[in-house]
Amino acid sequence: MLGIELTPEHPVSRIAELGEHAESNGFDTVFSSCHYNNRDPFVALDRIATRTDDVRLGPGIANPYETHPVTLASRVASLDEASGGRAVFGIGPGDRSTIENLGFEHDKALRRVLEAFKVAQDLFDGERVDHDGTFDAVDAGLNFDVPSETIPVYVGGQGPHMIRMSAKHADGLLFNGSHPKDMAWAAEQVEAGLDERPAEHGEFDFAAYASVSLSSDAEAAREAARPAVAFIAAGAAPPVLDRHDIDRETAATIGEHISAGEFEAAFAAVTRKMIDAFCIAGTPDSVADRIDGVMEHADSFVAGSPLGPDLDEAIRLAGSVLRSRTDRA
Repeated sequence: MLGIELTPEHPVSRIAELGEHAESNGFDTVFSSCHYNNRDPFVALDRIATRTDDVRLGPGIANPYETHPVTLASRVASLDEASGGRAVFGIGPGDRSTIENLGFEHDKALRRVLEAFKVAQDLFDGERVDHDGTFDAVDAGLNFDVPSETIPVYVGGQGPHMIRMSAKHADGLLFNGSHPKDMAWAAEQVEAGLDERPAEHGEFDFAAYASVSLSSDAEAAREAARPAVAFIAAGAAPPVLDRHDIDRETAATIGEHISAGEFEAAFAAVTRKMIDAFCIAGTPDSVADRIDGVMEHADSFVAGSPLGPDLDEAIRLAGSVLRSRTDRA
């Protein structure tokens, strides 16, 4: 997979334009990020579908808290229908800071994610579902056929248990990592999960869902990375922060600013060390070197937010860098 994340902080017409631009620059999968304070990702993905021919499309990533898992499955199935069978189901526990803003406790995350996509797969297959677990469903079903024989499920995970679960049960992992140290650690968790993967589940795709910021101006690329890095640092587990020698209190303060809606303060608190750890930021040459390091451990690559200070230029540059790497391989 050669994927890209588009964040619907812009009007959906603009996101659709960028999705078309991504396809023309060699990307084969487009994810739309899912946060309640941005525009609806499924509306954006539908608009992208109307302007593209072949790219796969999916939420990156939806969570099974703010939307009931059966309803979420229906939305993904609707996207599959609208796009002519191009849907990808990106699902994960979501960002704790935004989930808590909506009154959810973010409890039993691994079970809820697993149960949500297993129920979705049954619904995609035309089954009616009764479920009593982290959520309830009684005789639930979809009143329309899903075009795809299989909608691939990619779990967005960072913790060891979520990663191992995805390798055992899902079609792929979207690991939010931009540094070889984190990718090497994640690869070990993937291997542990694959040891328990049933053969009938088929191949597994370990994708680096990496924050990228590209520009011909290296410092401009790094400055553009601040918002995305703030969210990543705020949600990073203590062992991840320690791995990169990042101060835990500073990361916690950034999270407090984000929860309070104090975004400028959160972005200003991001350190250069955080940018180095949590984003591949710089010129095409330096970004290419960093991607090579990440791809020593992963199967696929998704260029995630912010992409760069100029989105059109960033998509073009990212496509060129990633295509050249594929050509070398």
